Amino acid sequence: MTVDWTSFTPGPALVGGILLGIAAALYVLINGRILGISGILGGLIGPKKSDWLWRASFILGLLTAPLWGKYVFQMSTTAVIDADYITLIVAGLLVGFGARYGSGCTSGHGICGLSRLSPRSLLATLTFMGCGFLVVYLVRHWI
Repeated sequence: MTVDWTSFTPGPALVGGILLGIAAALYVLINGRILGISGILGGLIGPKKSDWLWRASFILGLLTAPLWGKYVFQMSTTAVIDADYITLIVAGLLVGFGARYGSGCTSGHGICGLSRLSPRSLLATLTFMGCGFLVVYLVRHWI
């Protein structure tokens, strides 16, 4: 296995992490709620009238962020997805099931839960990270 050091970009990753931390902190301070993407998206299914607009705006922002990066900030990236549609669909369903089963997703547990020193979030984060490492190892070295 080789590492593509020309694609290693710690600067933008650091800035992105700082922005995520600020957004999560502001969200909990303003709304008193945890910034978990699966909870926000799940709330769009059968939403209350008062919840619909901010949830839809948040998801729309997530979906249009690459366009903002490309057209406003002149950022260019090339995404390479090395999997077929069946694999992507199965992976998406497994992630959705895991987020529902684990009462939250990586953003809720990994960013917000750990910053609140939640033991449950620590266990959830260790579990999904460990499972991710195991799956990558198995797929790259056994399958």
